[in-house]
Amino acid sequence: MQTKHSQIVARIEQLGPGKAFSAKDFLDIASRTMIDVTLASLAQGGKIRRIKRGLYDMPRINAALGGELSPDIDEAAQAIARRQRWKIVPEGAWAANLLGLSTQVPSKITYLTDGPNNEVLIGRRSIHFKHARPKAMAGLEGKFALVVQALRYLGKEGVSTREIQTLRTALSPAEKRRLVKDARFGVDWIYEVAKRIAEKTA
Repeated sequence: MQTKHSQIVARIEQLGPGKAFSAKDFLDIASRTMIDVTLASLAQGGKIRRIKRGLYDMPRINAALGGELSPDIDEAAQAIARRQRWKIVPEGAWAANLLGLSTQVPSKITYLTDGPNNEVLIGRRSIHFKHARPKAMAGLEGKFALVVQALRYLGKEGVSTREIQTLRTALSPAEKRRLVKDARFGVDWIYEVAKRIAEKTA
């Protein structure tokens, strides 16, 4: 039978390199004190990296670039949101970047949230959490929220065949169906784009 320590280690290994987490992600396994002691020990031993107080990741390694890569900003944001029990949605240019619609990383990385306004420093980057009204957050979940935010940023005239193809590749068949279903009651041109993304191509 696995010990509490080994169960925590096994979950971290299952998450894999680049994934961020906090103590709250292990509360179903052990007590908070046990988790804190285990994570501190693993960080001291170099198995995981402490990227902010109470926030860790298993660093991604790129030998060609000289070792550990910087923390994944979206993973860090998602881990913070889980810990705080916030709902978050990447906004605008950052949503477009995460979907591969833009190669530019915005100077200001922003997430809409049902939590308070907040700014969190991760490495050399700041994550801005911007409080949004409940109405603005309603129905925004998962890939649907990401796509809608990216499309709003690009605008109707900024969506070409290239963007459509990128989104077709990024979304699973189930996500495409959900996108069409959820976009039906939104902005007309976004609904039309959603239908094009979901079209079956030869």
